[in-house]
Amino acid sequence: MSGAALGLEIVFVFFLALFLLHRYGDFKKQHRLVIIATLLAWYLCFLIVFILPLDVSTTIYNRCKLAVNSSPAESNGSYVTVAPSKQKCFKPWSYIPNGIMPIFWRVVYWTSQFLTWILLPFMQSYARSGGFSITGKIKTALIENAIYYGTYLLIFGAFLIYVAVNPNFNLQWNQLQTIGIAAANTWGLFLLVLLLGYGLVEIPRSHWNGAKRGYLLMKTYFKAAKLMTEKADAEENLEDIMEEVRKVSASIKYNHPLRKCVDTILKKCPTEYQERMGRNMDDYEDFDERQNSYPSEKSLVKLHKQVIYSVQRHRRTQVQWQILLEQAFYLEDVAKNETSATRQFVHTFHSQEPENKIIQYFYTPTVEWYWECLLRPWFYRVLAVVLATFSVVVVWSECTFFSTKPVLSLFAVFIQLAEKTYNYIYIEMACFLTIFFLSICVYSTVFRIRVFNYYYLASHHQTDAYSLLFSGMLFCRLTPPLCLNFLGLTHMDATISHRNTQPTAYTSIMGSMKVLSFIADGFYIYYPMLVVILCIATYFSLGTRCLNLLGFQQFMGDSEMTSDLIDEGKELIKREKRKRQRQEEGENRRREWKERYGNRDDSTRNRVVHTDQKESSFSETSTNRPLSKYTRSNGRTERDRIELLQDAEPLDFNADSINDDPLESDSGR
Repeated sequence: MSGAALGLEIVFVFFLALFLLHRYGDFKKQHRLVIIATLLAWYLCFLIVFILPLDVSTTIYNRCKLAVNSSPAESNGSYVTVAPSKQKCFKPWSYIPNGIMPIFWRVVYWTSQFLTWILLPFMQSYARSGGFSITGKIKTALIENAIYYGTYLLIFGAFLIYVAVNPNFNLQWNQLQTIGIAAANTWGLFLLVLLLGYGLVEIPRSHWNGAKRGYLLMKTYFKAAKLMTEKADAEENLEDIMEEVRKVSASIKYNHPLRKCVDTILKKCPTEYQERMGRNMDDYEDFDERQNSYPSEKSLVKLHKQVIYSVQRHRRTQVQWQILLEQAFYLEDVAKNETSATRQFVHTFHSQEPENKIIQYFYTPTVEWYWECLLRPWFYRVLAVVLATFSVVVVWSECTFFSTKPVLSLFAVFIQLAEKTYNYIYIEMACFLTIFFLSICVYSTVFRIRVFNYYYLASHHQTDAYSLLFSGMLFCRLTPPLCLNFLGLTHMDATISHRNTQPTAYTSIMGSMKVLSFIADGFYIYYPMLVVILCIATYFSLGTRCLNLLGFQQFMGDSEMTSDLIDEGKELIKREKRKRQRQEEGENRRREWKERYGNRDDSTRNRVVHTDQKESSFSETSTNRPLSKYTRSNGRTERDRIELLQDAEPLDFNADSINDDPLESDSGR
């Protein structure tokens, strides 16, 4: 089984990242390089989370081998081994041979750092650029990232000059590499604690509120009112942009040098606008550079960028509105079916998508009623209690993981108890659940946050390229400090445990943080305690209240603005519900009409066809009899028709003037 677990997890994590990217991205419309770069960033970050427990179990086994093969007082190189236990060391089922993990972590880590600090920022600017050629987009991306890259180069250059001038410093390449890693991890840890403090409280609370039907329905009404405002704003913005495109398209004719740029812009417009502009466009007029003022290429690049953004936003709001309507209708159905005496779930509207027959067979209306009305609320409550317990354990461990005598971190206690018995399955499960919960708290916050309309991860293939690349950057910057924080909580990091034991392969590539003692002994230990204050602030919704005071409407039960938006959303849902009911009633009437009169229409149609066949056969026999009588007249009529067609001449639309009187025209007959 050596290496088999590693191979299985590599394949599983790849399909997991591909599934999530398919849910948020659009493989058909977005650029392939954007999809590949985002997939690689997500894949590497998820891979670190899933492989790290295997690294922990392999390290514990290697420590056991060192302890067995050496005496209690013998030192093995730079590591001092402990007394061997009487129990024999058993090789874990997921054991990874020596030499594989250091190479694996080095490739994964430096690839992710190259993505997050160099490639993905450049691709962000490239994706948002409105240039019409690859060279133009690259030029725009380099100009936008010049300040970004220049700042880092300036800081790094100043640090190198300081080290070179100061004789007290004698840094080697490995130490410089460690300083760079420490700087990147410090930036990531600063953001990690902020996101973790929000997720530790919000995830259990969201599941607890998920058991409240009235709460979910009110929040859906609130979202409907906000989304309708955003939807109307997106439609108005699209109309304004399309009007500018129409003016530009009308001014720049077919033989203008910038016409190719205009055609590229038109291809990005919705189909209905393309047809409308195509009907109103007259490309047979030549452009006159002396009389008309034409837009420059720079203004067309800006317009192209605005078209891409407005079309994406309009499409996203339309899809989200339909999804929100389905969610609101379903929650209203749940509220109605809770008092049902038949205990069968009845839907107001039938599903627009075809359901799987296997799901229909097992998930019957009775099973759906018991799950939605009875079991699901209790399931969400139990899950919320379990998640809240995990959150309390994480907060306690974050505040006490620096204590080694006695060991106060609960995660470290669990791992050390399992290490004494060499129960590798328990070690891997405990490590996986711990780091998985930490990752869920951090990554879910990344998926939830929204920075106006610049960064927003929308499901159902509605996320733009800029947001996908930005999420990949965040994941690559958050995952390494997240793993180091996990190793600190479990005391697998020698910097925290202060034990000269064999470190994990992941810690070995990070280097010794003793080069920067103020970071290793200060920031890494005491800054995570800030998570307590952030959890308290999230519990009392201080951030939500501040945003509400600033004018950004947030869902708050004790706010008058929230009540008004809930009422507005309820009226919008009622209006859409009546519209959907009228559509279904019309379809049902047409279906009943077809079922009732369909056979009669078919029989009537058959009778008409049979009568036409009789009449045609009768006409054929009647025309065959007097054929000699009417042959000459029919031939003459045909000759007259041919002569009239030959005399017709095409009209000259290119003439300078058109005379209304045909008698005065020189060319008239």
